[in-house]
Formats: sequence, structure tokens, C-alpha cells
Amino acid sequence: MPFSPHRYSLGARLFLSAAICCALVLALAGIGLTTFYRRSAERGFDERLSVYIKELVADLAAPPETERQSIGDLGEPRFDLPLSGWYWQIVRLDGDKPVMRTSRSLVGGQLPKLLDQQLVPNARGLRESYVSGPDDRELRILEREIDVGEDGRFTVAVAAPADEIDDDIRNFRLTLTMTFLALGLALVVSTIVQVRFGLRPLVRLRGAVGTVRTGESTHIVGKYPPDLAPLAGELNQLIDTNREILERARTQVGNLAHALKTPLSVMLNEAEAEDTHLPQTVRTQAAVMRDQVQYYLDRARAAALSGALGGVTEIAPSLDALIRTFAKISQGKGITGSHDVPAGVKFRGEKQDLEEMLGNLLDNAFKWADSTVEVSLAPADEAGNDRLALLIDDDGPGLPSEALADVLKRGRRLDEATPGSGLGLSIVVDLAKLYGGELSLERAPLGGLRARLVLPAV
Repeated sequence: MPFSPHRYSLGARLFLSAAICCALVLALAGIGLTTFYRRSAERGFDERLSVYIKELVADLAAPPETERQSIGDLGEPRFDLPLSGWYWQIVRLDGDKPVMRTSRSLVGGQLPKLLDQQLVPNARGLRESYVSGPDDRELRILEREIDVGEDGRFTVAVAAPADEIDDDIRNFRLTLTMTFLALGLALVVSTIVQVRFGLRPLVRLRGAVGTVRTGESTHIVGKYPPDLAPLAGELNQLIDTNREILERARTQVGNLAHALKTPLSVMLNEAEAEDTHLPQTVRTQAAVMRDQVQYYLDRARAAALSGALGGVTEIAPSLDALIRTFAKISQGKGITGSHDVPAGVKFRGEKQDLEEMLGNLLDNAFKWADSTVEVSLAPADEAGNDRLALLIDDDGPGLPSEALADVLKRGRRLDEATPGSGLGLSIVVDLAKLYGGELSLERAPLGGLRARLVLPAV
């Protein structure tokens, strides 16, 4: 089965990654320590062999009568035991023919000369290597070349079984392996404890979400670490938003049902009275019902979308399209429209809601303007932080100050002769409130009406 990371839980991923990292670190550490210990064991073994070389060199440098009596007496019995693996060898390099002296343990054999193998001496003048001995055992051999003046030039070599180094390294590797296994087991246990302890807040958070889902709690409660506390807060906000959207939808449905009661009652009464004005009554009340249905559908949609995340809309393109549309509709009246909202100014919300609000305000402005409709952006200090204020001005007759607040009420119309349902400004008020904004009316510098629409900005 191919490896699929998404099939594993967060705890399993943390445990597996920690276990793999620990195994790699311990393996590399074991290899490094074993290599270091091998070099250290070789240096220690070479130190023992170099001591014997120094004694042999001292014997060679002694007076002839002393040399004959004491050369090769190193105080190590294994140099006298046949094929013990401990050997020494002295070879004279000058003279008519080479003269060789060896330990008794060589029993007539000889050691390879490292001088012939072109090995480079180390800092102490010693050549070192591994060679095969007389009985085919692997030997560690050290060789030194000396010049004792008139007595000649010699190579002094001492060899010993490499098994001692291998046994030492084998014991070290076994001890290291057992130690690392115990350490690895301890690390595994500590990793399990750390993972369980570290993920405990997530488990508590999952349980808190479950209590909200089952209705046992209305919010996620409890204290969480600093990196989880923002997540808990965002989840609570999401819960509040969903609850608010549901409540708004219920409210709009209730309002719609209440609004439809009156037209339905009127039509039922007319039908029961068999009034001759029934067709006209039905048409009138049906139009009212249609407007009410459209109104509450718009409010329900806006209520749902107002809590949506990530909605951002640039204002200038929507204004361009709306002004062109209303200018064509009002072409016979000679009304011109313009705006000075710079590109890049953005509304934090849905494009459809922005165009719904601007469309109703521009429709009202073009309907009452004499010749000019202007849209501008109020200074930032007038709108507040993270907000913008759009000003829609016309040069029409305007409204008396006492009627400015009254006209914003749902279905309120000051001129019944002008076509309309009286719901446009009320829809704008409701949509603006859903986004945390507001709509207000005042006297425009052009002489007509100014609509100030405050909305959240990016």
C-alpha cells in the first residue's frame, strides 16, 4: 500500500516523525562513536607496540656486549611462545647481506617489511599497517627505521594480533548497542508522553466542539494554550455567526408571513362579498404581496451573506455600470451622472449587496434630480477606522428636514404619484445595518438630497 500521510492522525505523524528522527540520530551517533573508538583503540594498541620498539631501539644503541646479552628481552612472555601472534623483527639494511633477528615466537618465519610497501611514516617516524602473519592471522604491525651510526641502519618492527583490537571494538559496539536500545526505548516512551500531553488541548477542544454540536453547550469553553486560543475564539465567532444567520432567517420568514396576512385577508373578504372590484383588488394586493416577498427574500439573502467570509468588492466598477444604466434610463430627462471614487477603494462585502444598495440610492437620485447626480467619497476622518462613506447627491427638490428620518421607514412614500413601492431606502437601511454600516439623509450642496452610506472598507 502506498504511503498516504492523510491516513494518519496528527499524533501518529508526530510519533512516527520523532521515532524516525531519533533512529537516524542514534544510528549516525553509533557509527560515529564506533569509528572514533576504533581509532582510539588503534592508537592505544599502537602505544603498547611503540614501547616495545623503543626498547628494541635502546638495545640496538647499547654497547655490543650489552646488546648480545639483552637484545629482545622485552619482559613479555608471548614473544617467546611459538606463533603466539606477538612478534618482533630487526633487519639490518646495510652491509654485504641483510642480517635479521626475530623473536622466538616467529619460529624461523619473518614479518613483511613496510619499508618495501612505500608506506609513509607518521609524525613519530613509525609506519603502521595490518598484515597477514605466519599462521595467516591478521596482525597490527609497527615499523621504525633507525640509523645507529657506525653500527648500521636497521628496521625495527613489532606485531601483535589484530584480534585484540577487534574484540575490544566488538565489546564496545555491543555495549553501545545495548545502551542505545535502552536510550531509544526511553525516547519512544518520552515521545509518547510528549505527544499525548501536547495534543491534550486539541482533544479537549474536540470534546468542546462535540458538546456544542450535541446541544450540551452553546459555546466552546475552557482555557487553551496561546496557539489554540485564537482557534477556539474563531470557532466561537463562527458559532455565533451561524446562530445569528439562523435567527435572522427565522425573523425574515416570520415577518414575511405577517406581511402576507393583510393582503390575503383583503382578497378573501372581497371574494366572500362578491364585490365587483375583486379583479382590481386582487391585482393591487398581489402587487403588494410580490413586493413584500421580494423585499423579505432580499433581506434573507443579505442576512445569510452578511456573515460570509472573504467578500471584497471594488466600488468604482460597480458605480460606472450603475451610472451608465440609470443615465440611459433617464436619457429623455437630460440628467447626467458622475462619480469621483478612485480605483482601489474596496467594500468588505458581497458585490450583489453593494449594487443593491447603490442601485436603490441612484434610482432615487435619478428619479428626483433636475439635471445632475454626483457620487463622491467622504474624507476618511468622517467615516471612521476601517469604514468608508459614499455620498450620493442630486439637484432635485430635496426633502424637508422633518421628513428625512420618516422616509427611511419601510413602505413610506412622500409622493404617491411617483411609481415605486417605498421599499428601496428601507432595503438599503437593512443591508447597511447587516454589514455594520448605516444610511442617513441630509441636504445636498447641489440643493437636493444627499444620501450618506457608511460601509466597512478593506
